[in-house]
Amino acid sequence: MTIAYGEVTAGLKLRMRQFMTQMSVSRLRICAKIAGTFMTQNGAIGEGFSSMAGGRRRILVIEDDPETAEQLVDSLESNGYQVDLAVNGDDGFEHGRSADYAVMTIDRMLPGIDGITVIRRMREAGIVTPALIISALGEIDDRVRGLRAGGDDYLVKPFAFAELLARVEALARRSATVVKETVLRVADLELDLVSRTVRRGERDIALLPREFQVLEYLVRNAGQVVPRAMLLQHVWDLHFDPTTNIIDVYVGRVRRKVDGQQAYPLIHTIRGVGFCVRAPG
Repeated sequence: MTIAYGEVTAGLKLRMRQFMTQMSVSRLRICAKIAGTFMTQNGAIGEGFSSMAGGRRRILVIEDDPETAEQLVDSLESNGYQVDLAVNGDDGFEHGRSADYAVMTIDRMLPGIDGITVIRRMREAGIVTPALIISALGEIDDRVRGLRAGGDDYLVKPFAFAELLARVEALARRSATVVKETVLRVADLELDLVSRTVRRGERDIALLPREFQVLEYLVRNAGQVVPRAMLLQHVWDLHFDPTTNIIDVYVGRVRRKVDGQQAYPLIHTIRGVGFCVRAPG
Protein backbone atom coordinates (compact mmCIF):
# COMPACT_ATOMS: atom_id res chain seq x y z
CA MET A 1 0.00 0.00 0.00
CA THR A 2 1.40 3.39 -0.95
CA ILE A 3 1.29 6.20 1.60
CA ALA A 4 1.28 9.73 0.15
CA TYR A 5 2.60 12.70 2.08
CA GLY A 6 -0.82 14.33 2.11
CA GLU A 7 -2.32 11.38 3.95
CA VAL A 8 0.04 11.59 6.91
CA THR A 9 -1.43 13.47 9.87
CA ALA A 10 -0.18 14.77 13.17
CA GLY A 11 -1.87 11.77 14.78
CA LEU A 12 0.60 9.44 13.06
CA LYS A 13 3.51 11.30 14.64
CA LEU A 14 1.83 11.01 18.06
CA ARG A 15 1.28 7.27 17.64
CA MET A 16 4.88 6.85 16.56
CA ARG A 17 6.02 8.39 19.83
CA GLN A 18 3.64 6.20 21.85
CA PHE A 19 4.79 2.97 20.23
CA MET A 20 8.50 3.65 19.81
CA THR A 21 9.47 0.82 22.13
CA GLN A 22 7.30 -1.66 20.25
CA MET A 23 8.61 -0.91 16.76
CA SER A 24 11.89 -1.83 15.16
CA VAL A 25 14.34 1.04 14.76
CA SER A 26 14.24 0.52 11.02
CA ARG A 27 10.46 0.72 10.66
CA LEU A 28 10.30 3.77 12.91
CA ARG A 29 12.86 5.54 10.78
CA ILE A 30 10.95 4.75 7.59
CA CYS A 31 7.63 5.89 9.05
CA ALA A 32 9.28 8.98 10.46
CA LYS A 33 10.67 9.87 7.06
CA ILE A 34 7.24 9.47 5.49
CA ALA A 35 5.85 11.76 8.18
CA GLY A 36 8.47 14.38 7.33
CA THR A 37 10.54 13.84 10.48
CA PHE A 38 13.63 11.98 11.57
CA MET A 39 14.66 10.11 14.65
CA THR A 40 17.75 11.45 16.33
CA GLN A 41 20.33 9.26 18.03
CA ASN A 42 18.73 9.73 21.45
CA GLY A 43 15.33 8.60 20.15
CA ALA A 44 13.70 12.03 19.85
CA ILE A 45 11.54 12.94 16.89
CA GLY A 46 12.46 16.19 15.15
CA GLU A 47 11.75 18.01 11.90
CA GLY A 48 14.13 17.78 8.99
CA PHE A 49 16.17 15.31 7.00
CA SER A 50 18.64 13.14 8.83
CA SER A 51 22.18 12.53 7.70
CA MET A 52 24.63 10.22 9.36
CA ALA A 53 28.26 11.04 9.94
CA GLY A 54 31.08 8.84 8.88
CA GLY A 55 32.91 7.69 5.80
CA ARG A 56 30.51 5.03 4.59
CA ARG A 57 29.35 5.18 1.00
CA ARG A 58 26.14 7.13 0.72
CA ILE A 59 23.11 5.74 -1.11
CA LEU A 60 19.88 7.53 -2.01
CA VAL A 61 16.77 5.31 -1.97
CA ILE A 62 13.70 6.80 -3.68
CA GLU A 63 10.81 4.51 -2.75
CA ASP A 64 7.26 5.29 -1.63
CA ASP A 65 6.18 1.86 -0.37
CA PRO A 66 7.00 1.66 3.38
CA GLU A 67 7.65 -2.10 3.45
CA THR A 68 9.92 -2.06 0.39
CA ALA A 69 11.69 1.04 1.68
CA GLU A 70 12.34 -0.61 5.04
CA GLN A 71 13.77 -3.71 3.39
CA LEU A 72 16.00 -1.66 1.11
CA VAL A 73 17.30 0.52 3.94
CA ASP A 74 17.94 -2.47 6.24
CA SER A 75 19.70 -4.45 3.54
CA LEU A 76 21.94 -1.60 2.42
CA GLU A 77 22.81 -0.38 5.93
CA SER A 78 23.63 -3.89 7.09
CA ASN A 79 26.11 -4.08 4.22
CA GLY A 80 27.95 -0.92 5.19
CA TYR A 81 26.11 1.82 3.29
CA GLN A 82 24.78 5.09 4.65
CA VAL A 83 21.22 5.45 3.32
CA ASP A 84 19.04 8.50 2.76
CA LEU A 85 15.38 7.93 1.92
CA ALA A 86 12.98 9.96 -0.23
CA VAL A 87 9.36 8.83 -0.54
CA ASN A 88 8.24 10.74 -3.62
CA GLY A 89 9.71 11.91 -6.90
CA ASP A 90 9.97 15.59 -5.99
CA ASP A 91 11.86 14.87 -2.77
CA GLY A 92 14.05 12.37 -4.59
CA PHE A 93 15.06 14.95 -7.16
CA GLU A 94 15.80 17.57 -4.49
CA HIS A 95 17.98 15.18 -2.48
CA GLY A 96 19.71 13.83 -5.59
CA ARG A 97 20.90 17.24 -6.69
CA SER A 98 21.81 18.55 -3.23
CA ALA A 99 24.22 15.84 -2.05
CA ASP A 100 26.85 13.48 -3.41
CA TYR A 101 25.73 9.85 -3.59
CA ALA A 102 27.61 6.76 -4.72
CA VAL A 103 24.38 5.25 -6.14
CA MET A 104 20.67 6.00 -6.33
CA THR A 105 17.92 3.36 -6.38
CA ILE A 106 14.72 4.70 -7.93
CA ASP A 107 11.26 3.18 -8.06
CA ARG A 108 9.49 3.93 -11.35
CA MET A 109 6.02 4.45 -9.90
CA LEU A 110 6.26 7.37 -7.46
CA PRO A 111 3.94 10.07 -6.11
CA GLY A 112 4.62 13.44 -7.70
CA ILE A 113 6.99 13.07 -10.61
CA ASP A 114 7.68 9.48 -11.68
CA GLY A 115 11.05 7.78 -11.44
CA ILE A 116 11.87 8.14 -15.14
CA THR A 117 11.27 11.88 -14.96
CA VAL A 118 13.43 12.12 -11.83
CA ILE A 119 16.36 10.52 -13.64
CA ARG A 120 15.87 12.60 -16.78
CA ARG A 121 15.83 15.84 -14.78
CA MET A 122 18.92 14.83 -12.85
CA ARG A 123 20.83 14.12 -16.06
CA GLU A 124 19.70 17.46 -17.49
CA ALA A 125 21.03 19.11 -14.32
CA GLY A 126 24.43 17.49 -14.80
CA ILE A 127 24.06 14.90 -12.02
CA VAL A 128 25.88 11.73 -13.08
CA THR A 129 25.25 9.57 -9.98
CA PRO A 130 24.64 5.97 -11.19
CA ALA A 131 20.93 5.12 -11.00
CA LEU A 132 19.43 1.66 -10.42
CA ILE A 133 15.78 1.61 -11.52
CA ILE A 134 13.56 -0.75 -9.51
CA SER A 135 10.17 -1.54 -11.03
CA ALA A 136 7.44 -4.13 -11.41
CA LEU A 137 7.36 -3.15 -15.09
CA GLY A 138 9.69 -5.66 -16.66
CA GLU A 139 8.90 -5.67 -20.37
CA ILE A 140 11.74 -4.92 -22.77
CA ASP A 141 10.17 -1.60 -23.78
CA ASP A 142 9.98 -0.58 -20.11
CA ARG A 143 13.62 -1.38 -19.53
CA VAL A 144 14.74 0.38 -22.69
CA ARG A 145 12.80 3.51 -21.76
CA GLY A 146 14.36 3.60 -18.31
CA LEU A 147 17.90 3.14 -19.60
CA ARG A 148 17.46 5.71 -22.34
CA ALA A 149 16.20 8.23 -19.78
CA GLY A 150 19.58 8.00 -18.05
CA GLY A 151 19.26 4.93 -15.84
CA ASP A 152 22.38 2.79 -15.48
CA ASP A 153 20.74 -0.51 -14.52
CA TYR A 154 17.23 -1.96 -14.20
CA LEU A 155 15.96 -4.44 -11.61
CA VAL A 156 12.51 -6.01 -11.87
CA LYS A 157 10.32 -6.69 -8.82
CA PRO A 158 10.22 -9.10 -7.09
CA PHE A 159 13.97 -9.44 -6.75
CA ALA A 160 16.51 -11.15 -4.50
CA PHE A 161 18.34 -8.75 -2.21
CA ALA A 162 21.60 -10.52 -2.98
CA GLU A 163 21.16 -9.44 -6.59
CA LEU A 164 20.25 -5.90 -5.54
CA LEU A 165 23.43 -5.63 -3.46
CA ALA A 166 25.56 -6.99 -6.29
CA ARG A 167 24.14 -4.44 -8.71
CA VAL A 168 24.56 -1.57 -6.23
CA GLU A 169 28.15 -2.62 -5.57
CA ALA A 170 28.90 -2.67 -9.30
CA LEU A 171 27.43 0.81 -9.74
CA ALA A 172 29.29 2.09 -6.67
CA ARG A 173 32.59 0.94 -8.23
CA ARG A 174 31.69 2.83 -11.39
CA SER A 175 30.84 5.89 -9.30
CA ALA A 176 34.17 5.69 -7.47
CA THR A 177 35.98 5.67 -10.81
CA VAL A 178 34.20 8.88 -11.81
CA VAL A 179 35.12 10.52 -8.51
CA LYS A 180 38.80 9.78 -9.13
CA GLU A 181 38.77 12.06 -12.18
CA THR A 182 40.31 15.16 -10.67
CA VAL A 183 41.11 17.12 -13.84
CA LEU A 184 38.43 18.49 -16.16
CA ARG A 185 39.37 19.42 -19.73
CA VAL A 186 37.75 21.25 -22.61
CA ALA A 187 40.03 21.89 -25.60
CA ASP A 188 43.20 23.50 -24.12
CA LEU A 189 41.49 24.43 -20.84
CA GLU A 190 42.28 22.38 -17.70
CA LEU A 191 40.70 22.58 -14.24
CA ASP A 192 42.46 20.73 -11.42
CA LEU A 193 39.74 19.96 -8.85
CA VAL A 194 42.26 19.07 -6.13
CA SER A 195 44.56 22.09 -6.29
CA ARG A 196 41.68 24.31 -7.52
CA THR A 197 43.88 25.72 -10.29
CA VAL A 198 43.08 26.60 -13.90
CA ARG A 199 45.34 26.52 -16.91
CA ARG A 200 44.71 27.29 -20.56
CA GLY A 201 47.48 26.24 -22.90
CA GLU A 202 50.70 27.43 -21.30
CA ARG A 203 49.04 30.14 -19.22
CA ASP A 204 47.95 29.84 -15.59
CA ILE A 205 44.64 31.56 -14.79
CA ALA A 206 43.95 32.97 -11.33
CA LEU A 207 40.29 32.65 -10.33
CA LEU A 208 38.54 33.62 -7.14
CA PRO A 209 36.74 30.73 -5.37
CA ARG A 210 33.29 31.67 -6.67
CA GLU A 211 34.66 32.21 -10.18
CA PHE A 212 36.19 28.73 -10.04
CA GLN A 213 32.82 27.27 -9.04
CA VAL A 214 31.11 28.97 -11.96
CA LEU A 215 33.69 27.71 -14.44
CA GLU A 216 33.69 24.22 -12.93
CA TYR A 217 29.92 23.89 -13.32
CA LEU A 218 30.05 25.12 -16.92
CA VAL A 219 32.89 22.74 -17.78
CA ARG A 220 31.16 19.78 -16.12
CA ASN A 221 28.28 20.49 -18.50
CA ALA A 222 30.49 21.19 -21.52
CA GLY A 223 28.57 21.16 -24.78
CA GLN A 224 25.25 21.79 -23.03
CA VAL A 225 23.43 25.05 -22.49
CA VAL A 226 23.39 25.92 -18.78
CA PRO A 227 20.49 28.26 -17.87
CA ARG A 228 21.21 31.19 -15.56
CA ALA A 229 18.75 29.77 -13.02
CA MET A 230 20.74 26.54 -12.87
CA LEU A 231 23.99 28.37 -12.18
CA LEU A 232 22.30 30.47 -9.50
CA GLN A 233 20.99 27.34 -7.82
CA HIS A 234 24.08 25.14 -8.00
CA VAL A 235 26.75 27.77 -7.35
CA TRP A 236 24.90 30.12 -4.96
CA ASP A 237 22.23 27.67 -3.72
CA LEU A 238 19.55 30.24 -4.49
CA HIS A 239 16.29 30.07 -6.38
CA PHE A 240 16.07 32.07 -9.56
CA ASP A 241 15.68 35.82 -9.12
CA PRO A 242 14.92 37.53 -12.45
CA THR A 243 16.10 40.88 -11.05
CA THR A 244 19.68 39.84 -10.29
CA ASN A 245 22.57 40.17 -12.74
CA ILE A 246 25.07 38.37 -10.50
CA ILE A 247 25.35 35.47 -12.96
CA ASP A 248 26.24 37.73 -15.88
CA VAL A 249 28.75 39.62 -13.75
CA TYR A 250 30.60 36.47 -12.68
CA VAL A 251 30.47 34.79 -16.08
CA GLY A 252 31.79 38.02 -17.58
CA ARG A 253 34.74 37.97 -15.17
CA VAL A 254 35.49 34.33 -15.90
CA ARG A 255 35.19 34.86 -19.66
CA ARG A 256 37.69 37.73 -19.61
CA LYS A 257 40.19 35.61 -17.72
CA VAL A 258 39.69 32.40 -19.71
CA ASP A 259 39.05 33.72 -23.23
CA GLY A 260 40.93 37.01 -23.16
CA GLN A 261 43.75 37.18 -25.74
CA GLN A 262 43.00 33.64 -26.92
CA ALA A 263 42.68 32.46 -30.52
CA TYR A 264 39.12 31.26 -29.93
CA PRO A 265 36.51 31.58 -27.16
CA LEU A 266 35.31 28.66 -25.05
CA ILE A 267 32.54 30.40 -23.09
CA HIS A 268 29.52 31.37 -25.18
CA THR A 269 26.37 33.29 -24.27
CA ILE A 270 23.12 31.77 -25.48
CA ARG A 271 20.89 34.80 -25.72
CA GLY A 272 17.84 34.67 -23.47
CA VAL A 273 18.81 31.29 -22.01
CA GLY A 274 22.25 31.04 -20.41
CA PHE A 275 25.79 29.96 -21.21
CA CYS A 276 27.70 27.12 -22.80
CA VAL A 277 31.31 25.99 -22.70
CA ARG A 278 32.30 24.19 -25.88
CA ALA A 279 35.43 23.39 -27.82
CA PRO A 280 35.75 24.74 -31.36
CA GLY A 281 34.96 22.47 -34.23
